[in-house]
Amino acid sequence: MPRFAANLTLMYPEHAFLDRFAAAAADGFTAVEYLFPYEWPVAELADRLRTHGLVQQLFNAPPGDWAAGDRGLACLPQRREEFRRGLVEQALPCARALGCRRLHLMAGVAPADIARDTLRATYLDNLAWAAQAAAADGVELLIEPINPRDMPGYFLNRQDEAHAIVQEVGAANLKVQMDLYHCQIVEGDVATKLRQYLPSGRVGHLQIAGVPERHEPDTGELNYPYLFDLIDALGWTQPIGCEYRPRAGTSAGLGWLRRAR
Repeated sequence: MPRFAANLTLMYPEHAFLDRFAAAAADGFTAVEYLFPYEWPVAELADRLRTHGLVQQLFNAPPGDWAAGDRGLACLPQRREEFRRGLVEQALPCARALGCRRLHLMAGVAPADIARDTLRATYLDNLAWAAQAAAADGVELLIEPINPRDMPGYFLNRQDEAHAIVQEVGAANLKVQMDLYHCQIVEGDVATKLRQYLPSGRVGHLQIAGVPERHEPDTGELNYPYLFDLIDALGWTQPIGCEYRPRAGTSAGLGWLRRAR
């Protein structure tokens, strides 16, 4: 059976953020992820992880001004230096303090007035630079195709394009974050995609949610028990991120997890 990481940005909204670590541990999770750690003292986050015996599986590098609509900076030529400062001055120090070995680098929303070839060239250049900067810390960098319904205009939407970019950059510590929710919305045929990409070694993290409402994985059109068996058969051993919005109380909605166990 796969192992799972609770996404504390979306799960346990009935608790204050710092109390979500205890709630996840009480429900049997051994790993957590969330979007951003930068709002809280990193020593406090590290203490919550230690106290509750949790592994920090993943978080995102600074995305720019989230409230103003930024969704990452990596493909934006006019914000190259901001992207690089955020990685070196914020994300990597946080990763060291939290013992986190994976960072997601958000590509950004593609501006209408900049050619896609220019954005792609910037993206590849920034990813190559970032992979080299993160290598000394043993940190794996991830890029994630995100569906355009949830994030209109996002630069990267498809699995095949993400894998082509990873291959073109050619850095051993650059991989794809494969969210099955986004994959189903954009492309479908999720089981075939898993069979195609997991054996490649280019997938660094998996995430799940029900489709289309992004609730628990026992709702919607994806057959997760079948997919969990397939993921096991393909040899995946890392915790899978549960990046979904609970329908009601988080703990009450974990019947899918109890059945999976």
